[in-house]
Amino acid sequence: MSVALSNRFQGGKAFGLLKARQEKRLEEINREFLCDQKYSDEENLPEKLAAFKEKYMEFDLNNEGEIDLMSLKRMMEKLGVPKTHLEMKKMISEVTGGVSDTISYRDFVNVMLGKRSAVLKLVMMFEGKANESSPKPAGPPPERDIASLP
Repeated sequence: MSVALSNRFQGGKAFGLLKARQEKRLEEINREFLCDQKYSDEENLPEKLAAFKEKYMEFDLNNEGEIDLMSLKRMMEKLGVPKTHLEMKKMISEVTGGVSDTISYRDFVNVMLGKRSAVLKLVMMFEGKANESSPKPAGPPPERDIASLP
C-alpha cells in the first residue's frame, strides 16, 4: 500500500494520505461497533470510539493498523508506565487471546469496551483520569516566606 503512495507522492503528502486511509479504516470499524447490538447499551459510545480511534492512531507507529511490541513499548513509556518485553508480550497475548503478536483496532476496542479488566485497559483509563484530575497550575509559583516552609 505505501509503495503505491511513494511513487506518486513523497514526504508529508504521502504520510497525510496514509493517515487519512488509516483513519477511514478505523472509522468503518467504529461504525460496525455502533451498529452492533452487543454495545447498544454502552453509554456515550460515539465519544468513546472517537477517543479510542485517536489514541490508537497516536500509537500505531507503522501506520498499518496494528500496534506491535515496539509501539506498545512506546505507549507504556509515554504513559509513564514502562514495562518489560515479557510483560508487554503478556499484555498483547491477553488482548488478542494469544492469536497474534500485534493488537488490531478491533481487539483494542473490544478490550476497552469489554467487562474484563485487561492491563492495557487499566493503564489507558489511568492515563485519562490522571490528565483530568490534576490540572497543572499556570504561571509562576506563589511566593513563600521562610516561616511557611516545613
